[in-house]
Amino acid sequence: MPGSGTPESDPPAHHLPARRPSDIRKWRRYLADERAEAATYRDLARRRTGEERAILLALADAEKRHEQHWLDLLGDDVGRPLRGDLRTRMLGLLARRFGGVFVLALAQRAEARSSYDADEHATATMAADEQIHEEVVRALATRGRHRMSGTFRAAVFGANDGLVSNLALVLGIGASGVSSQTVLLTGVAGLLAGALSMGAGEFVSVRSQRELLEASTPDPKSATVLPHLDVDANELALVYRARGLSSEDAQGRADRVLAGLAATGAVASDLGHDDAPRTDEQSDLETHGTAWGAAISSFCFFASGAIIPVLPYLFGLTGLAAIAVAAGLVGVSLLVTGAITGLLSGTSPWTRALRQLAIGFGAAAVTYALGLLFGTSVA
Repeated sequence: MPGSGTPESDPPAHHLPARRPSDIRKWRRYLADERAEAATYRDLARRRTGEERAILLALADAEKRHEQHWLDLLGDDVGRPLRGDLRTRMLGLLARRFGGVFVLALAQRAEARSSYDADEHATATMAADEQIHEEVVRALATRGRHRMSGTFRAAVFGANDGLVSNLALVLGIGASGVSSQTVLLTGVAGLLAGALSMGAGEFVSVRSQRELLEASTPDPKSATVLPHLDVDANELALVYRARGLSSEDAQGRADRVLAGLAATGAVASDLGHDDAPRTDEQSDLETHGTAWGAAISSFCFFASGAIIPVLPYLFGLTGLAAIAVAAGLVGVSLLVTGAITGLLSGTSPWTRALRQLAIGFGAAAVTYALGLLFGTSVA
């Protein structure tokens, strides 16, 4: 968003140290990056409407002000326009092609990398702007993270489980010295068994959760007895107290419901359940969707991960070569899923990627060692 400072609050250019060739090169780089970032926000805004579009355009305007600062400093030394750095150009390309929460997460990290607060040639206002920009983009990205949280959790959990469990199974069996055909059949069986188990477990989980919530939903028939309640006793307040409202709030709500009933004669269909506190289970249910949808998604996500360790055997590789290729393919997949998780969660993609890799290879190493211990030799 636009900075809170004013031009008068920033130190004038003639108070800064003398211009050096290295300064001019740096300013030109800053100028290119500001132009690229402004273009990225405009590209993102084209894919949105309403308030989100207005916010992104305001960010682009702020980057335009920063661009003007470097133009003023450069003067006649502005030279030919430079291209932004590789990360900024990639971010712009993704913004033009996709523009989803993934790009916003990348933009959030880009804003966090600003070095203006440590640069003597950047104003305090510009440094403050960049800090606030990070929070603005974080808030925009958070909206998307909330919308995709249930699907993302299922995708990461299912794919990662398929990668690790089937790699461990294939390596453990392969190290025991059995034939490659046996390893292939074991891998395919592990894929089907795991995917079916994941799908069935997710179906039962979501269905059971829905049934529990349905049991907690007020019976519409109960509302029909409201006209016959003892107004002086007003036991309707007990309903709201049981739902978590304080005694005073429950009494006030009950009085309003009965007063409205006396005035209009209309009967609430659910005893005013909309005023009850929202439970975590209800929020979780909205992110999971239907039981069948969750089951099918979990099956597909697990299978997509579990097929990767089997690929070398499907293409005819055997022995140590097949094991090495399977481990390599899974390793790359674990790095990718970990990096994506890190980016979308606003943390370091490298840290998350290496953590995923360490966990997956750790589990596979244990089963491989057991296969060597109890088997004969690698085929």
